[in-house]
Amino acid sequence: MKARVTIMLKDGVLDPQGEAIRHALGGLGHDGVSGVRQGKLIELDLNATDAEAARAEVAKMCEGLLANTVIEKYSIEIA
Repeated sequence: MKARVTIMLKDGVLDPQGEAIRHALGGLGHDGVSGVRQGKLIELDLNATDAEAARAEVAKMCEGLLANTVIEKYSIEIA
């Protein structure tokens, strides 16, 4: 089973890397970009056979290590 975790800064948290990307894109002539938010994508190979148990285990991983839940939000896809 595979899990894909997408981690993004919460709304309202400043994203200096996203702003640097937006600025660089403008410098390359892509003036139509008014905002950029950057994040992380983590793919996990799991030995689990039950999707709901896998989702719960990955949520524990996110809460304990993968995401800083004070400033980041995450979403989990199980396949």
